Amino acid sequence: MRILTINPGSTSTKIAVFDDTTPVFTHTLRHSVEDLAPFPLVSDQFEYRRDLILQTLKDNNIPFEFDVIVSRGGLLKPIEGGVYRINEQMLSEMTHPMRNHACNLGCRIADDFSRRLDNCPALTADPGVVDELIDEARISGSPLMPRITTWHALNQRAIARRHAAEHDTRYEDLNLIVAHLGGGISIGAHRLGRCIDVNNAFDGEGPFSPERAGSLPPGSLIDLCYSQKYTKEQLKRRISGNAGLAAHLGTTDVAEIVRRIKNGDKKAKRVLDAMIFQCARWMGGAAVALRGQVDAILLTGGVAHSDYVVSRIKEYVSFLAPVYVYPGEDEMLALASNGLAAMKGQLPIKEYV
Repeated sequence: MRILTINPGSTSTKIAVFDDTTPVFTHTLRHSVEDLAPFPLVSDQFEYRRDLILQTLKDNNIPFEFDVIVSRGGLLKPIEGGVYRINEQMLSEMTHPMRNHACNLGCRIADDFSRRLDNCPALTADPGVVDELIDEARISGSPLMPRITTWHALNQRAIARRHAAEHDTRYEDLNLIVAHLGGGISIGAHRLGRCIDVNNAFDGEGPFSPERAGSLPPGSLIDLCYSQKYTKEQLKRRISGNAGLAAHLGTTDVAEIVRRIKNGDKKAKRVLDAMIFQCARWMGGAAVALRGQVDAILLTGGVAHSDYVVSRIKEYVSFLAPVYVYPGEDEMLALASNGLAAMKGQLPIKEYV
């Protein structure tokens, strides 16, 4: 089955073509500040990014013939996990989104391509807004601010399914703690195929990460908001972007930080060890959400390439359950795998309403 996958990011658009789950073409289109400058809104980039994909496929002699197109999901309203048909309701919300991000363009591009082909559905799978929280995890200390989730649902669930397959069982039969360790960090408690508790990695909750602040002291944050020292946009950058390791150490490169530590940089060690400690503490919380019945802890994301980070996390949490490491992330393969399973009837295709 010939599958096209699409993953728009802030400064890039990734595309890949698969025969079933075997990649036959992968490419990352980079978008400079100058490239994107003519577009006042992210939604205005639709035709620009769509046409670049079409031209790239043509330049690389990839026939525009696909059995299914699967896109990264956008910032929709909260939904349960799974594979969804890209329908008119979804397209309407992605054209006029409540939250702006380039990922909102993916569904629109996939739908456009689908309409050019016969019997080629456009799908999306496990968008970052997947919300399967139990009530106990949803209620915060303020009725004004219930907890919501925006997390690495696609990669976490794909890794969970991969782990289950490698152990001759099903994701739906396991209790797992899955930690995506990347530029942002999300740690999910997966109970029998549903993520019942996870931190909101997009808006700032959980451990601090290479570029995000994570949970902050709320009183100090409120004081900073009214200090008149920063604009709203500057403060947002202090939470996501210029935060975490970037704010403390001037870099998000964990390998570079480990080199500094080996050269005797005590501050680098203190800060990186603090991030590791916070990750482990949130994993402990996930174990509580699962009532201590944890089959495995899965570490994934780019930071999971670091032996320094992985070994120290294991020191904290290995008493909870066996720890397995799946470094990096392959969202394109995750999209293709979901699309293939849906087309074969192994996963249901849900309707977004």
